[in-house]
Amino acid sequence: MSSDTVPRWPRIDAIVREDGSGEVTIDGMFHPIAAGSLEEARVEVLRRVTENAVQIGRPVRASATGPEGLWNLIVHPDGTVVPEEDELAPPSSPTPQAPPASPLPEPQPEPLPEPLPQPGAGPGTFPAPAFEGVPVADLAPGGDTAAPEATEPIDTDTVRRAPRAPEGSNGAGTPSAPEGGPAFAPEAPAFAPDPAENLPAPGVAPTIPLPSDGAPAVGDQGVADWVRENAAQDLPGSVPGGIHGGLAGPVPTNGVPMADHAGPDGGLSTPPSGPTRAVEGDTPRSRREARQSFLTHQQDEDPATQGFRGMLTRMGIRVGPSESERLERADERAVSQHWPGPRTISMVNGKGGAGKTPSTVLLAAVFAQFGGAGVVTWDNNQTRGTLGWRTEQGPHESTLLDLLPQTDRLLGPSAQAADLARYVHHQTRDRFDVLRSKPIAMANEQRIEPQDVDAIHSVLSKYYRMILIDSGNDESDPMWQRMIDLTDQLVVATTTRDDHAEAGALLLEALGTRDGRSAYLAQQAVVVVSQADPKESSGELEKVADGYRSLAREVVTIPFDPAMVDGHLRYGALRPETRRAWLAAGAAVAGGL
Repeated sequence: MSSDTVPRWPRIDAIVREDGSGEVTIDGMFHPIAAGSLEEARVEVLRRVTENAVQIGRPVRASATGPEGLWNLIVHPDGTVVPEEDELAPPSSPTPQAPPASPLPEPQPEPLPEPLPQPGAGPGTFPAPAFEGVPVADLAPGGDTAAPEATEPIDTDTVRRAPRAPEGSNGAGTPSAPEGGPAFAPEAPAFAPDPAENLPAPGVAPTIPLPSDGAPAVGDQGVADWVRENAAQDLPGSVPGGIHGGLAGPVPTNGVPMADHAGPDGGLSTPPSGPTRAVEGDTPRSRREARQSFLTHQQDEDPATQGFRGMLTRMGIRVGPSESERLERADERAVSQHWPGPRTISMVNGKGGAGKTPSTVLLAAVFAQFGGAGVVTWDNNQTRGTLGWRTEQGPHESTLLDLLPQTDRLLGPSAQAADLARYVHHQTRDRFDVLRSKPIAMANEQRIEPQDVDAIHSVLSKYYRMILIDSGNDESDPMWQRMIDLTDQLVVATTTRDDHAEAGALLLEALGTRDGRSAYLAQQAVVVVSQADPKESSGELEKVADGYRSLAREVVTIPFDPAMVDGHLRYGALRPETRRAWLAAGAAVAGGL
């Protein structure tokens, strides 16, 4: 499996420190590491990540941070670790590598010819090089090169040789530098001298460094083109962003760099002796990036609408919302968004009466009311599913048994979305659709195979953006198991009753051993705990919720509400605090989509 095909879930981040401490975070689950040394901590991190890869049954991606820096890795179930080369974060400024120079011939000292005067050229100046923007050397008055001032030793690994002209001439009449000429310019540091230091000394021509050995670069063919191409991509007056071995100062628009500091005789420049300021970014900004957009506006927060603050707003006094109202608005934004492609959410619990059907109906109402149309619920139950009994019936009595023979036609190019109205029941107040089962029939009369589940899911995925499935209680049913294979987000519904809570916890633990994808669904599950008895204290609700926090991604509690006990379920009929709780549950589910 190549790095391109390794999924990005689960998200694994590991940190190790020199004292042997560290942590591994797997999709938000924190695992501390305590070892005697850095190497032992690395071994423990690798063991935990490998166990996760074995559990899922495939390689996983992991980012590891240590004293050496950040590494993106791919860890295989057999413990093999390979760097994630294709996924490494690109540097802030790409650094093209120049072609390697060919072996240079032994330099032979020879007298320098007198340079030809150029029209309009001042004394001691020479024409621009034949390839614009490529460093060459200026000569001191009299035609001799100026002796370079002593500089600190240069790390040859960071020196990039500039292109040089053929022996004796650079193609534009510039003589070659003699043996012992000025050294190559070292790789440009990420500092910029003071703007005042960028100006050349009076009467000094712009300087361009030549090779230190003065020999012609016969093997450096192609470097000039590389320099010119990178220089053309940068702004006028700035150092090419892709060249790190270039110039120490700004580049004028004619492509010839100016001297930062002129020597006493107007010869080669020397590096600044004082401290320099760091450049904010390695890559020059384009004119569009530097310009302030006229379309940039500050987003104003809507005034308060709730409580005393909302009353002041209605009186004409603009007041900002409270923190609780801001949190509610954040949850509303979460459930209002649309995702690319359909999403399938399944409600599960092995015990009947645990709240799967109310969770299905009320979560669908939340997503439909705040996010708009395109939401459907599906009663995937062969043993008297009650989703149809708890929702509004349309002008027909169709069930999924009537839809199943029409799946091929509904998947065809001539089918229309309105054709589904013959098989689903629209909820006029909560604005979602319901695909019912047939609870009056025996289970053997409406037996559905896994391929039938696939066909129904394909039809619903074509016409709806969100599919919420109310499941049965038989976890061995092929319908139930195929539903898990099609699920994007798992919701465990339970009440405060001990048997309901225990059944949901056992289900999550069983899914953790079923296969890698099921284990991931269990780890990312949302648990909805509903208060079963109005006489129960809030402490009982929190006790059940706390028991699930180590098993699932998020746990939401729902207070008791008489509107949830019997009859049709409608979001608008709930108490305000119950509606707020279901909105929070919907936001928790949306966080996993």
